Amino acid sequence: MLVLSRHRDESIIIGDNIVVTIVDIRGDKVRLGIDAPTEIPVHRQEVYEAIQRENLRASQVEPKDTAPIRNPQSSAGDAPSSTS
Repeated sequence: MLVLSRHRDESIIIGDNIVVTIVDIRGDKVRLGIDAPTEIPVHRQEVYEAIQRENLRASQVEPKDTAPIRNPQSSAGDAPSSTS
């Protein structure tokens, strides 16, 4: 792990297109500003881990588990009936 010291309003650059700037320091909290291309996801670690857990859970769903979601009695061409 690379450990760097930075002051407020100083930055580090990752690769050619990610800039991490120290925005504020208050007590034991540091606020970071991250400028990255939109195709690069940026998440807090706990959010990233939750996404990974959910993706793993979703990948383990069996086809039979989706049966309640599907409605074999209606098709895309059917229009709902209405009474007037």
